Amino acid sequence: MLRYQSALAPSLQIAFTSIEQGNLALHVPDDRDAVLLRRHGLERGLGLGETRFTYMDQVHSADVVSVDGPPAASDIATCDALVSPSALEPLAVMVADCVPVVFAGITGSGAISAVAHAGRRGLLDGILSNTVARMESHGATRLEAWIGPSICGSCYEVPAHMAEESENLRPGITCATRWGSTGLDLPGEARRELELLGVSVTASGVCTLENEDYFSYRRDPDTGRLAGLVWSGK
Repeated sequence: MLRYQSALAPSLQIAFTSIEQGNLALHVPDDRDAVLLRRHGLERGLGLGETRFTYMDQVHSADVVSVDGPPAASDIATCDALVSPSALEPLAVMVADCVPVVFAGITGSGAISAVAHAGRRGLLDGILSNTVARMESHGATRLEAWIGPSICGSCYEVPAHMAEESENLRPGITCATRWGSTGLDLPGEARRELELLGVSVTASGVCTLENEDYFSYRRDPDTGRLAGLVWSGK
């Protein structure tokens, strides 16, 4: 597990899980009870006790939802970013090649946190800018972001028409894969966008396809999902 701590809001802890923590997604081929046990074991291991992470129903959108209090088990938000205006709600984002981004920051009254799922579509449509804008609407004055394990541009091959559309929307996002075909550099574009927005960025530099310690949809379409997490360690 990759672990970080916020410099702006030192009480906030950030982590990205690996295969060692197991699949944390309910929408992939796995036993539901086993997944829930893994989630609860992770929460207890991180010192949260019976407090639960808030997850999303991720749909490759640019939609952001603010959360204030734990949701009911049947009330999972359909969106691709979550913001906790007080940073009191533990938040989670799940990926297996897409870009997981975890945010921490400060407002006039304390800390603020967020997580975002930046797949190709969501990244092109502005999920990261929307997340920053939502955090700023809640009073954020300074922000940090961590880009977790995701497929790198050297491994993310896409068809020519997809590359052309992406380049038209985000000049500089296209690249060459290591075998010479057309690719997209999603984590690189995520970093560029965030830095232009004034966000301090730390990138893990881990490619999920190259590193078998992490789940990769391109390696195995039936794979599990890793989680990007933010919570208050108090």
